[in-house]
Amino acid sequence: MRFRLVLEIVLGSALAAVSLGMTGARAQISDNVVKIGVLNDQSGLYADLGGPGSVVAARMAVEDAGGTVLGKPVEIVVADHQNKSDVGAAVAREWFEVGKVDMAIGFDHSAVALAVEQLAADKNRIAIAGAVGSTAFTGKSCTPTEASWIYDSYALTTSLAKAIVAEGRDTWFFITVDYAFGHSLEADATAAVKAAGGKVLGSVRHPLNTADFSSYLLQAQASGAKVVAFANGGGDMVNATKQANEFGLTKNQTIVSLLVFISDVHSMELQAAQGLKFVTAFYWDRDEETRAWSKRFFERQGRMPTMPQAAVYSAIRHYLAAIAAAGTDEAKAVMAKMRERPVNDFYVRNGHLREDGRLVHDMYFAQVKTPSESKGPWDYYKILATIPGDQAFRPLAEGGCPLVAH
Repeated sequence: MRFRLVLEIVLGSALAAVSLGMTGARAQISDNVVKIGVLNDQSGLYADLGGPGSVVAARMAVEDAGGTVLGKPVEIVVADHQNKSDVGAAVAREWFEVGKVDMAIGFDHSAVALAVEQLAADKNRIAIAGAVGSTAFTGKSCTPTEASWIYDSYALTTSLAKAIVAEGRDTWFFITVDYAFGHSLEADATAAVKAAGGKVLGSVRHPLNTADFSSYLLQAQASGAKVVAFANGGGDMVNATKQANEFGLTKNQTIVSLLVFISDVHSMELQAAQGLKFVTAFYWDRDEETRAWSKRFFERQGRMPTMPQAAVYSAIRHYLAAIAAAGTDEAKAVMAKMRERPVNDFYVRNGHLREDGRLVHDMYFAQVKTPSESKGPWDYYKILATIPGDQAFRPLAEGGCPLVAH
């Protein structure tokens, strides 16, 4: 009898603990809903690389997770920051203070991302960057509640610049978009060129959303540099590349884009984009898993996904799984689980989230196919090499993140 009594007490206590744990988990979903805000450029020069397609990817992630977490619904809200940091910050503040948004994702603009990550930290919310190149996001400006899911300027430029200098193209001129992303891209590429034994002969900066690149291209042409590097992205990169071809720069100089999205190649068409070498985090036709997910995305969006769109899906699935594991949507507890758990999906294999917020994963050295090499629409890339994550990204100790012990 005594043994039975002890056993009943132990079992009863265990069941009570489980029950309390489950009740606590339910109680710890703030406002009885997990709300995710997709904040990006919905209608401007970066809309093709993220924009509405990232919203489609976000909704796919929520649907594939069952639409709920810990028994509570998951909602997606959307806003257009118009590529203005003050607009992005105002939206994020309203989301965090009034709209009950738990996590903001996307941004696809470094200045917006830097503003939102600080607001998120202040309000104990999470900010996950998509196409954000500034190394400051996970460096000097890092916070306990941010993550960067795709790349930074170090990852985009270091391996690429070394490879191109090694081919003998060792003098460079930069045409750079004049805000945080462009500055970071040029700085990291310059360091890589010099480290490889090359020289930078000059640079010029242009405003965001520039239509006419003629004056900048003439300066690049006059420099005599073997390489003209575009430190910009989206519509700016597309316009610059098209006009460089029209000006005949490609006859005597090599054009390098430090950031290429498949949407850019689709816009330029292969005749203009062929031969471009670049570093990417994702290609829809890389393997069976990427093809399967991308075809589902195509059925909804009518075009193949960019790396920011694939990353939005991956990050949201990982975020929701971390909430389930933590038993709460409280930001720091969720971030702890996100760092603890590896990232394994069609987008990333064996990825891990460092304490500075950087998702470390393989990157890919790629080249745009020629028209004769392409077998059909969206068959645009050749993957030349895989860059292991520990080589692709800046070492943790060198980033300057104040959260990292030195």
